[in-house]
Amino acid sequence: MELRVLKYFLAVARHQNITRAAEELHLTQPTLSRQLQDLEEELGTPLFTREKRRMELTEAGLFLKARAEEMTTLEEK
Repeated sequence: MELRVLKYFLAVARHQNITRAAEELHLTQPTLSRQLQDLEEELGTPLFTREKRRMELTEAGLFLKARAEEMTTLEEK
């Protein structure tokens, strides 16, 4: 798991929308979707519930969000 992918995950969690997160990150939507799918496969659990235009964090997603925020904060110091 790369720190870059955790930042992608956090952007999607913040926006609750892949398109808006992709715009913020200057990525294409398919690229960002693939990165999230790869992360979910690596962890063996879904991180989001996907609805029409909104993505909600699952329990595993909420846990990862807290840890990812800690890791990115440490990286910034």
